[in-house]
Amino acid sequence: MRCAVIQFAGSSGDSDCFHVFKNILNKPVEYVFYKESFAPEDFDLIILPGGASHGDYLRPGALAARSRVMKSVIDAAKAKKFVLGIGNGFQILLEAGLLPGAVLINKDLKFHCEDVFLRVENTDTPFTALYKKGEIIRLTLACKYGNYFAYSETIKDLKADNKIVFSYCDENGNTNLESNPTGSLENIAGIVNSDSNVLGLMPHPERCAEELLGNTDGIKIFQSIVGFIEGGKTHGKSC
Repeated sequence: MRCAVIQFAGSSGDSDCFHVFKNILNKPVEYVFYKESFAPEDFDLIILPGGASHGDYLRPGALAARSRVMKSVIDAAKAKKFVLGIGNGFQILLEAGLLPGAVLINKDLKFHCEDVFLRVENTDTPFTALYKKGEIIRLTLACKYGNYFAYSETIKDLKADNKIVFSYCDENGNTNLESNPTGSLENIAGIVNSDSNVLGLMPHPERCAEELLGNTDGIKIFQSIVGFIEGGKTHGKSC
């Protein structure tokens, strides 16, 4: 398999994602600059990392979503390649229309940089196959605009189609206002698209991927998608 990590002006999570694939998983990975382009067949997985791309001018992810490389990312997603957006990468996916909804400023108007608990809601995706349904994991949140919002019909569809992948919760798995640091509707922390080949989440799994960091709860996202791709499994809405 081949992985691409997109570098936008202002990205800060690109080197962490690169490190996970190159040094932890020992898989081929390369950087692709936001002014470049590529063909869908060039990569199996494309990662949009966290950070304040283009200074978060206009809105977080707004300028990055209109950069040259995103045409290639959209084409790859349409060709059923896999796309993972983390933090600002999630915001870019929303701005580009690859995932439904938007993110607003956090409910307390503050930047959050802290560990949060998530409940794994859906293990029937290429990104979450190694988790257990209902498993409680701990990842790092770092955002000021992470308050997921969508129209009621969109929320209804996400729930009906089981496309809510991660929810904010407490250490016991309870989802409530107290365990929802951003104010996201339905405590949503991550979602997939209708074909389950595009995942976006606000917390950072790449920062929780090795013992050296004191937490490996995030590595299963990367291991799951690598195993799916290398297993040569067919992909479609049944995932």
